[in-house]
Amino acid sequence: VAKPVADILADIFKAYETLRAARARRAPLEINMPERKVKFDPKGRVIGIEVKERFDAHKLVEEFMIQANVAAAQALERAGEPLIYRVHEPPEMERVQGLSDFLPAIDLKWAMGQRATPKRFNRSIEQAREKDLEETVSMSVLRTQMKAFYTPKNKGHFGLNLTHYAHFTSPIRRYADLVVHRALVKAFDLGDGGTSAEELTRLKEISEHISSTERSAMAAERDAKDRYIAAYLSDQIGATFKGRITGVTRAGLFIGLDETGADGFVPARTIGSERFVFDEKSKSLIGADTGGTYHFGRRVEVKLTEAMPLQGGLIFEILTKPEKGTLPKHLAKRRPHRNSGHKGRKHKRHRR
Repeated sequence: VAKPVADILADIFKAYETLRAARARRAPLEINMPERKVKFDPKGRVIGIEVKERFDAHKLVEEFMIQANVAAAQALERAGEPLIYRVHEPPEMERVQGLSDFLPAIDLKWAMGQRATPKRFNRSIEQAREKDLEETVSMSVLRTQMKAFYTPKNKGHFGLNLTHYAHFTSPIRRYADLVVHRALVKAFDLGDGGTSAEELTRLKEISEHISSTERSAMAAERDAKDRYIAAYLSDQIGATFKGRITGVTRAGLFIGLDETGADGFVPARTIGSERFVFDEKSKSLIGADTGGTYHFGRRVEVKLTEAMPLQGGLIFEILTKPEKGTLPKHLAKRRPHRNSGHKGRKHKRHRR
């Protein structure tokens, strides 16, 4: 790198260090889930699934972007100019209660008297890291969170722990960014292209529309990735994989594979030779006769029995034996018939 460029980069990283220290004091929610990308050959066939590497440069750009978004929101608010905020509301008490009920099952505590803050969630994730349960608890914390959305009313951003936040700049241009750009042009008399009078009357409608299309786009992305991964694994029927239980329902177990991040399902009717009862509190399936348990977050080995590329679905057989245990008294009273309601049903990936 040429010296002038190297000097500029050095200064940028010094600024980033200052911002990183400020971020640590602010204590936003820190959930680091691996992001995977699908690799294709020149003919468009899937040849692999990779975890995206995250470098300091990515974190630098992200932190600068956040500060730019904050500055834009604050500048427009000071100018009295209407805008569209990016809002993330605090989690609902019912969701936090669910997390509070689950954590003791993996020897972690959450006192319901404590206020749910990003810092408190981070502490649980840090404690889980010491038990090799970081991904499990991160996933649980993520499920307690509300979905972020766009609105003309400023309600703050819980996850980032910010009082003012708008989408003004990003690696990928969003319509919300353009709305904020027009507001800045109008507020500071920067020329043509400012927010029109008609657009001002439609900010609520625009906010709802782009929030909806964002959710649709995210669902389409997930579905596409599921289908590509199912296609990639379709010629590996009978192969065994290491993974983790990422969800538990009466119908069975959801499994996330370590190597590819693929999500699949183990129907309860295929597990062992006894009936299994679902325990909501501990997020477990428990054998009605032996008390053998499969709980959320447990590491397991599974065999792929079916792949459905068009649906993006994977069906597994669990090879790992259940952990020893006893059936809780509150479940023993209502032993069900053996999962007859789910016989023969195909399951797509769980939508959380």
